[in-house]
Amino acid sequence: MTEQLDAQGRLRHLLTLEGLPRSVLERLLDRAQAIAERGAGAAPLAGRAVCTLFFEPSTRTRMSFQRAAQRLGADVLNFDASTSSTTKGETARDTLKNIEAMGVHGFVVRHADNGAVDALAAAAAPGTALVNAGDGRHAHPTQGLLDMLTLRQAKGADFSALRVAIVGDIRHSRVARSDLHALRTLGIGEVRACAPAALLPDDATLDGCALYDDLDAALDGVDAVMMLRLQRERMEEGLVPSLEAYHAAYGLTAARLRRAAADAVVLHPGPMNRGVEIDDEVADGPQSLILRQVANGVAVRAAVLEALLGDPPAAA
Repeated sequence: MTEQLDAQGRLRHLLTLEGLPRSVLERLLDRAQAIAERGAGAAPLAGRAVCTLFFEPSTRTRMSFQRAAQRLGADVLNFDASTSSTTKGETARDTLKNIEAMGVHGFVVRHADNGAVDALAAAAAPGTALVNAGDGRHAHPTQGLLDMLTLRQAKGADFSALRVAIVGDIRHSRVARSDLHALRTLGIGEVRACAPAALLPDDATLDGCALYDDLDAALDGVDAVMMLRLQRERMEEGLVPSLEAYHAAYGLTAARLRRAAADAVVLHPGPMNRGVEIDDEVADGPQSLILRQVANGVAVRAAVLEALLGDPPAAA
């Protein structure tokens, strides 16, 4: 895998949260909190260019990266695969290298294939930085960071006593993987993973987690509930009998949420299937932090872009 840190411990790329030191995660979270409270300062990326290179659809991630880059003073180029030369057979690597040749050295990449962003990072020139905005089922590191920032704002920086439930299609979720990497690195007390057996991963993703197939039991006393989108193609694959059956067993309702701690919070990365994995009353209720997650996405992505493309801190 492409090295994410340089010899001084500064970020070169952000491809995954797996293996990053706790100090790096906390530094990014601290900077994101400062940006959320006070802004990013006087255009630290003025004169630099950032390209959102998305080969998959996106709303929140693409737009928040664009907003973050704008707040930092960067020029933003938006790549649309449906109207690009990829429709004529150009490879993702050639697309990257051509845009790089125009003087662009910051890329935010979303791709359907596991490992695709890592491969592009390996092909990039020295001084070019890539952020993984989601690759296949593999990783979505900035979503993991914004989820941690949201949880930290609600519950404090010490995660050691927290109990968190992750519910839904964990098997196919890059968000769940990045959340789990971050939670472990930040010292989470307990993680409960709840899903039907067909939607649980068959690798080491859930090592150390308590596994549940009963949502009511999984919610008992937890401090945070992280819901995941049910991808509707899972019904076509026969992994879920019906949306109604899934909601009956694994949908988060107001009645079910009452089993959690009284001050429990609810997160969801979006897009939501209302009435499937989460009810309106919960999604729009007082314990929901879903829109705060969206707002935090801008601050987190600004902190990441600044760390990758900004000038290194002056020597003391």
